[in-house]
Amino acid sequence: MQKILIANRGEIALRIVRACHELGIKTLAVYSEADVESLHVQLADEAICIGPARGDESYLKADRIISAAEIADVDAIHPGYGFLAENADFAEQCASSNIKFIGPSASVIRQMGDKAIAKTTVEKAGVPTVPGSKGPVSTEAEALKTAKKVGYPVIIKAVAGGGGRGMRIAHNDVSFAKEFHIARHEAEKAFGNGAVYVEHYVQNPRHIEFQILADSHGKILHLGERDCSIQRRHQKLIEEAPSPFVNPDLRKKMGRAAIKAAEAAGYENAGTVEFLVNEKGDFFFIEMNTRIQVEHPVTEEVTDIDLIKRQIEVASGEHLQLEQKNIRFSRHAIECRINAEDPSRNFAPSPGTIDLYYAPGGHGVRVDSHVYGGYTIPPYYDSMIGKLIAYGSDRRIALDRMNRALNEYIIRGVKTTIPFHRAILRDPSFREGKITTSYVQEFMSRSSSDLF
Repeated sequence: MQKILIANRGEIALRIVRACHELGIKTLAVYSEADVESLHVQLADEAICIGPARGDESYLKADRIISAAEIADVDAIHPGYGFLAENADFAEQCASSNIKFIGPSASVIRQMGDKAIAKTTVEKAGVPTVPGSKGPVSTEAEALKTAKKVGYPVIIKAVAGGGGRGMRIAHNDVSFAKEFHIARHEAEKAFGNGAVYVEHYVQNPRHIEFQILADSHGKILHLGERDCSIQRRHQKLIEEAPSPFVNPDLRKKMGRAAIKAAEAAGYENAGTVEFLVNEKGDFFFIEMNTRIQVEHPVTEEVTDIDLIKRQIEVASGEHLQLEQKNIRFSRHAIECRINAEDPSRNFAPSPGTIDLYYAPGGHGVRVDSHVYGGYTIPPYYDSMIGKLIAYGSDRRIALDRMNRALNEYIIRGVKTTIPFHRAILRDPSFREGKITTSYVQEFMSRSSSDLF
């Protein structure tokens, strides 16, 4: 490949620019009017404005992105994550325009993007799944019948999308009717698809995902797990690899299941197979993300494998020059998502201009961010300022480095989640690895907002 268009913004766009430049590939940044001063626009070889500030008038305009790609004569498009990254129609448009989409095929995105179909697909391959409906439920009566069969509590989930939208928990027949209709309404509003399915709700599990790499020649590997249990409203806040809960035997079992899921889908490129794991070590497939993940840096630091470069090489038709037996998990890494939000005000967004910006450094610290002093964080997109990653030979060293790095990180002019992360890093339960998906809710209930 000689030139790649980056159909995204922020830190992931900058991450892709850097990987391309190391590979000797030219880059084309597309940007909205709000992102004219963003760092990825400044560092790309070329840049084209594709519309006004709002995402639905710029980054979600597939036709404008394809037009920019044709004008600039690019070989491929990297979608990053979010926006059009898991849009099968966009992947199809790329293919019909003879532009390589750096990701799986449109058919695979459709198959695994529909959570009900994805569940059926992996079940046939022998991958454990949470008991629930066999596909979408069309009526309240049908959904209620499933809820009673699998047992309360149950979770009602949107077939499309993610990020916690269109997901509601019901504990009995009375609450089920209300939550069922709310979930359908949220799903329709967020994704244009109101279809939902019903599953038994696994209480207080860990959320553990496996990184997959697959080339176009049939080789599929896993690069170990990430523990993503630290979540607020189904949005991940802190991720780490390896999980403090997963032992070598469980890693082997889950890794095999993740590869089976990818094989069943006919997967190519980077992807993530996500599981819920209970306290006994039983694990259940919940979904597959058909893109690079926000938290991919922790896997990179643990395995010393550049995932963005591998994505590009696989999309170019190259064989994966890796073998499962040779992949080593030599370090421990933790990532904190630093957002422009005020944790003392229920994480209210805090867009605005950064007056002073100082990123931490030193041995074992990495910062993936597109911001700088004087940069204005626009109110139109996700509030992420960047990702702070700390790593070391074991979890204790990684935690100590993260604590030190958080104390060094200076961002003035906007509120950030740095104080929230500092508070969690001091919490004995977190330091001991005693975490589930309920951790943040429990932590907030026993903590004073003064901590933040």
